[in-house]
Amino acid sequence: MRTVLTAEKLWNGTSLQDLPVILIEDGRIVSISSHASGELPTVSGDQVFDFPGATLAPAFLDVHIHGAAGHDVMEATAEALNTIGRFLASHGTGSYLATTVTAPLDVTLLSLSALAKLLAHRPDPRETVSWPVGIHLEGPFLSHSKRGVHPAGLLLEPDIAVFNRLYEAAEGNIRLMTLAPELPGAVELAAHATARGVRVSVGHSNATAAETRAVIAAGALSATHTFNAMRPLDHREPGILGVVLTTDSLFAELICDGIHNTPEMVKIWWRCKGSERAILITDAMSAAGMPDGEYQLGGLTVQVADGRASLGDVLAGSVLTLDRALSNFLAFTGASVEEGLRLLTANPASMTGLGDTASSLCVGQPANLVAVDGKGRLTASFVNGKKASTLQ
Repeated sequence: MRTVLTAEKLWNGTSLQDLPVILIEDGRIVSISSHASGELPTVSGDQVFDFPGATLAPAFLDVHIHGAAGHDVMEATAEALNTIGRFLASHGTGSYLATTVTAPLDVTLLSLSALAKLLAHRPDPRETVSWPVGIHLEGPFLSHSKRGVHPAGLLLEPDIAVFNRLYEAAEGNIRLMTLAPELPGAVELAAHATARGVRVSVGHSNATAAETRAVIAAGALSATHTFNAMRPLDHREPGILGVVLTTDSLFAELICDGIHNTPEMVKIWWRCKGSERAILITDAMSAAGMPDGEYQLGGLTVQVADGRASLGDVLAGSVLTLDRALSNFLAFTGASVEEGLRLLTANPASMTGLGDTASSLCVGQPANLVAVDGKGRLTASFVNGKKASTLQ
């Protein structure tokens, strides 16, 4: 059966098109046209979805997410990833980086090895399941003073030999690594990881401006959840945050849930990073999509109440979804829909080098896309041309 999608606009990752018609067969896009001057090119038996007033766009890419729907990615089982993937697909996320939490080294190595094997075998294309396209290593090379909930006793100083063990266990699937620039050996590790194709993101850090600039010069190209777990801005020592906000070439993540950052801080981040370097993430943990209660983040037990995930008085990830991050961002900043869409499609794909597998819509690609309304609210989500289940 063919599927035909129409809407008011199409944002294909680079430009806008009016009155698009997307034809899908066998889970792939076979044509993109317009019905501005004629009838829809349908035949008997076609399944037609029309989204008046909406914009069609690529499915979202989340480069920082720990889990959802009661499961953590470090479980590294097919059941966990399939459950997480079905939930994410229903919220418009087509792909993501499975993100770790600092744990005993042997536990992390086992999780990375199991994740690598799962990543090598994508789910049945007939399933509406989002799937990891790589791994984000968050820890163990983080600052003690800005560790958040990462266990202090398990943090390590940057070590190329340890990194190599992690990289090999993951069979080369580590796409992104968070690193505190002030740690001894951080510059050397940033250069080594970059040479192996791993993107380095500065974060969980009390670094000075000079220490941050040194790691950027060694290859770091992004910042992990801007403002959170970072040295505060000071007018005489701008620190890591001052460098993140003023280095035009640097990408920068942000958790836009109204809890991790106020609307005013979101505006400052947006004005500094702009449409080419800003990236929306969720930093979601296993409680996303679940009722209040007690959930796991890696090996940590986290309490969730009223949309806030915390361990004691420290925030422990979020319960955010990217569709909600988009609508929040538009409400907080007044940005346009297409500006907002860049922040969870084209920009994360550019930062990670995943432009060939995420963030664009063109003929021949898998039909992974979303429809969003004028306020950025998700109207529908498709994975491999199939409409995802009702939003949870």
